[in-house]
This record gives sequence, structure tokens and C-alpha cells, in this order.
Amino acid sequence: MIYITRRERFSAAHKLYRDDWSLEENEATFGKCSNPNWHGHNYELFVTIKGEIDPTTGFVMDLRILKTIILQHVVEKLDHRNVNLDVDFMRGKMASTEVLAVEIFNQLKSPIETAGAQLHSIKLQETENNSVEYFGN
Repeated sequence: MIYITRRERFSAAHKLYRDDWSLEENEATFGKCSNPNWHGHNYELFVTIKGEIDPTTGFVMDLRILKTIILQHVVEKLDHRNVNLDVDFMRGKMASTEVLAVEIFNQLKSPIETAGAQLHSIKLQETENNSVEYFGN
């Protein structure tokens, strides 16, 4: 088994809050991330796939195909968008980096498998100091 990782980037706004909590409860729990006027990040997304090397091409998967899958299913939906309001696969979900990483994994799993590889993990870097990794269920 061999692993290969593709990096993509996107910028998006979000806020962490619960509608069923008061402004004070949201601020106590989420701090600046609950700003009513939103805040944004320049995210780095690392998608790691795994599989056997095709003896004809030497690839696990053609990285041009992986790039297209990531752009179509994730980046085009998130880049310069509001995660809470604009992103179909995040509707009704907390817009934390943890939840976003899980949902990105869910968006990519099937298309990557259809293309002949397995999705191993998602790493989503929100800031220089904070990142999340998800390996599926």
C-alpha cells in the first residue's frame, strides 16, 4: 500500500454559535469565533489517498483527476464562501474545523473510490497553529 497527498487551498468565513443559546453563552463557549459579523481563514486542505501502484502508469491515481475531484466537490463550494450560509454540505451543522473536516471527507470518499483509489485521510489546517485530521469512521 502506498499513500500520496494532494494539497489545495481555500478561503472561507464562518462563525461558531448555537441559535438556541444567548449571545453571552455563545461568547463564553466560542470566544471571538462567535463574532456576529463572522471571521475567516485561509485553509489548507491535505487529501491523502492510498492504493496499489498501477504497473502501467506508476500511479495510485492520476493526480490531475484527484485535483479535479477536490476542486469540484470541495474547493469550488467553499472558496470565498460563508461556511454557515453558502455551503450545501454544511447546512444545519456546526461550522467548526472538526465538523468541516468530516464533511469534506464525506464529499470526497465516493468520487475518489469511483476513480480507483481509497481515501485515507483529510487534514484541514485552519491556522498556522491549528489543524484537524480525519481518517473516516
